[in-house]
Amino acid sequence: MSKLIFFIDDDKIILNLLEYTFQSRKDYHVVTFYTGEDCLANLHQDPSLIVLDHILAGPDEERLNGLETLKEIRKVNREVPVVILTGQGDDLLLTEFMENGASRYLTKDDFFIDSLIEIIQQMIG
Repeated sequence: MSKLIFFIDDDKIILNLLEYTFQSRKDYHVVTFYTGEDCLANLHQDPSLIVLDHILAGPDEERLNGLETLKEIRKVNREVPVVILTGQGDDLLLTEFMENGASRYLTKDDFFIDSLIEIIQQMIG
């Protein structure tokens, strides 16, 4: 049975890349969201893993950012692994995400797709 992975990012290019990379693998079913709110509204689908962008900007400044979304996910589901994907390599940010229940923290560098594939295989097979 395929494992459900949620990808949340406000960058459509990143989402398309992630969806293309993981949808082609028979073990995974991928669902993408542009906002934390959309992810939260779909948690009832019981994902095996969530990959969450740190900055979820958009035309509406009232949107949840990655940390706020993580806190809301943890109110509903304390067990699902959440990998934070960010363009910022900030130690304070890393600490804050880990203290709020993130499983892993990955910086968007030139090799982040390879790193993410490895992390997901380690975490959910």
